[in-house]
Amino acid sequence: MALLSERGTLSVVDLALQFNVSEVTIRSDLKALEERGLLTRTRGGALPAMHRNILERQSERIADKIRIARAAAELVEDGDVIMIEAGTTTALVARYLTGKRDVHLVTNSTLAFGYARANPALQMTMTGGEFRRPTESLVGPLALETIARLNVRWAFVGTDGFSVAKGMTTHLVEGAEIVRAMKSHAEKTVLVADSSKYGHTGFASVLPLHAVDLIITDTDLGDRATRDLTDANVAVKTV
Repeated sequence: MALLSERGTLSVVDLALQFNVSEVTIRSDLKALEERGLLTRTRGGALPAMHRNILERQSERIADKIRIARAAAELVEDGDVIMIEAGTTTALVARYLTGKRDVHLVTNSTLAFGYARANPALQMTMTGGEFRRPTESLVGPLALETIARLNVRWAFVGTDGFSVAKGMTTHLVEGAEIVRAMKSHAEKTVLVADSSKYGHTGFASVLPLHAVDLIITDTDLGDRATRDLTDANVAVKTV
């Protein structure tokens, strides 16, 4: 997947040589990745199934994102109704809901849908709306209308940047609208974001940090940032 992100296209022959395995093995691997919705097979190779921006973000800080998503998923109890906003870390929360019973997931994330569809114990509602390929998200009036009709226990949201001074920010105005709508219809809102987002500022303001009930991030956040957030009465969990 990293090679696909870098090159934009892959051939079975080149992959077999690079990984020192048979072409049969490579074809089997490509088939498995296609079934997971991660790529599209072509005659003799493969193309990305998602926008390059998503592929690049999925390959960054993988271990941190997995720990964050697992910690977020642990908050969900049997019978909960939750919302998951689009993002590479937020989508992983859906992946780690395995073992939960009677959980109803509402999401505007096609990535989250890809993970959740493999879990027969989850009930899912997609928001509908206009598809934005760079973020694998559904946005716009239809998405907002769906969210406005529903009430949930947890909303798990992401961000392109966060800080005490600027709060949560994003590069996509429509994405900011989705986060605010989910927060308005959730009992608790949790920001899941790796520490590399701290101190960065996106184009559109989303929410002040005190508007979320918890931030789950990784231990690379640093003592000073942790102290600044604590002094601002923002609850933070590092994993």
